[in-house]
Amino acid sequence: MSRWKVETKLEEISLQHEELKKFLVDKADDMKAENITALHVTGKSSVTDYMVICTGTSKRHVSSIANHVASEAKKLGMSPLGMEGDSEGEWVVLDMGTSMLHVMQEEQRSLYQLEKLWS
Repeated sequence: MSRWKVETKLEEISLQHEELKKFLVDKADDMKAENITALHVTGKSSVTDYMVICTGTSKRHVSSIANHVASEAKKLGMSPLGMEGDSEGEWVVLDMGTSMLHVMQEEQRSLYQLEKLWS
């Protein structure tokens, strides 16, 4: 494969990752998630390229945000690799591979400070 084709493929992959991140932000915003932040963690994390972090106002709101995003992803043929914390509703992680969505209640977000940890 020529260098040009390799660079083009890498650009396409990067664009796909960016589009997935934007999709997660958009769908979380649909559910009125608060303080949505997207972090580019390529090179810092071995498991994902982007972390989207947002806040829900209650256990039900946190779970609803994560479930809505997962449902909308499935409608487009994107199957989440996993979801943890849904039954507790305090911190739900939705693993979409190249992007992860962290939906947290304010108390957990303040305690764990993921933005500070990963930026």
